[in-house]
Amino acid sequence: MRSPFGETSEAMFLTSGYVYDSAEAAEARFKGEDDGFIYSRFANPTVRMFEERMIALEGAEDARATATGMAAVTAAMLCQLSAGDHVVAAKALFGSCRYIVEELLPRFGVESTLIEGTDLSQWEAAVRPNTKVFFLETPSNPTLEIIDLKAVTEIAHKAGARVVVDNVFATPILQRPMEYGVDVVVYSATKHIDGQGRCLGGIVLADQAFIDDYLANFLRQTGPSLSPFNAWVMLKSLETLDLRVREHCRNARCVAQALEGSSKVLRTIYPGLKSHPQYKLAMDQMDLGGNIVAFELDGGKEAAFRFANALQIVSISNNLGDSKSLITHPTTTTHQRLDDSARAELGITDGLLRLSVGLEDPADLVDDINRSLSVS
Repeated sequence: MRSPFGETSEAMFLTSGYVYDSAEAAEARFKGEDDGFIYSRFANPTVRMFEERMIALEGAEDARATATGMAAVTAAMLCQLSAGDHVVAAKALFGSCRYIVEELLPRFGVESTLIEGTDLSQWEAAVRPNTKVFFLETPSNPTLEIIDLKAVTEIAHKAGARVVVDNVFATPILQRPMEYGVDVVVYSATKHIDGQGRCLGGIVLADQAFIDDYLANFLRQTGPSLSPFNAWVMLKSLETLDLRVREHCRNARCVAQALEGSSKVLRTIYPGLKSHPQYKLAMDQMDLGGNIVAFELDGGKEAAFRFANALQIVSISNNLGDSKSLITHPTTTTHQRLDDSARAELGITDGLLRLSVGLEDPADLVDDINRSLSVS
């Protein structure tokens, strides 16, 4: 969308409202007889430019941007669910996503069942007559489980349910879930889409019917809207997303190989390594292995903390997808609200660390990691 000034960079429309030529024009706009903008809580030109760019990347029919990734997840679920409905979700989810499924939805009369997402028989067994949604992330946070999108979607559709996939770890560069029949894809645009740790944002992509019948009015009335400024930042970042993500992946593979070869590391989890339990599926479903590497150190929390504190290039942060390499200890940060048994079930041990590999020189990253391993 280019203004009459002919700018090369997208314009930023920092406005909350819009002026109408007449009262009759305002009436027509509110009736839906005129496609113009009404209020930036509903839609905004800059936000719409971001949505349209994401639609093209994902291969979706339509999309709506949100203030954060968790706003996107929450809206994608709540807009289509009612009391008495049932959700089946993979256990391996980001902590806040588990909260939505396990705690928030049941408060409004929506039942949920958590299953082992890599076991297709569990998806089938969990289906009930009132099952409306399957929810999952692949690769999962933080243990990088890979779930068969095509197979799970076939099970869901046979049961008359929709599939909602959080695709944040893979990005639309590495994996496009709609190619496997997935109905709704959500992102935290805060991560790789921004890619430089500056802005919060999220987006929900789906077919036109889902947006029109469920999502658009839900967002309009509840108001988790993306700011035009953040949308503009995301727009500029999308211009380099493909280049950045592929370089992230090359660096991550180098780091994963170095970790796998260390005697100090009990296990290295990376979808691009042949040692990953779903390596073949990952390589069939994704273009590359992603930029997240998880690994477990012998010595539990103490060893993990010594390692993280010794790093000089990699920073300690619970964010990911940044141009800078970031590391976090899931047990005490992103998944700290889960009890010990739930973490154990997911393989989130006290010695596990999640590393978001950035765009630094890979040799420097490996040197930093090897030096830190020597003191852990």
